[in-house]
Amino acid sequence: MPTYDYRCTQCKVQFEANHRMNAIRPTCPTCGEACEKLILSPPAAHGYKTIGREQAMHSLQPKAPNNRHQHGPSCGCKSSSS
Repeated sequence: MPTYDYRCTQCKVQFEANHRMNAIRPTCPTCGEACEKLILSPPAAHGYKTIGREQAMHSLQPKAPNNRHQHGPSCGCKSSSS
């Protein structure tokens, strides 16, 4: 049976559930409220298919802010590393 990821609409708890495709959505194990299905990650793959899976997983990760300051010839800051 496939594994599905859910998030509670009330308390925002995330959990996994195994059930058939046409089964009704489970209720939250914490508060018993309705849940929404999430699509968090691509399915597992093996061999040459893992390259695309890794790229897809990296594209879903939040991007780190680029805080590195680039010093140019007209930069007015006092922290240039000359």
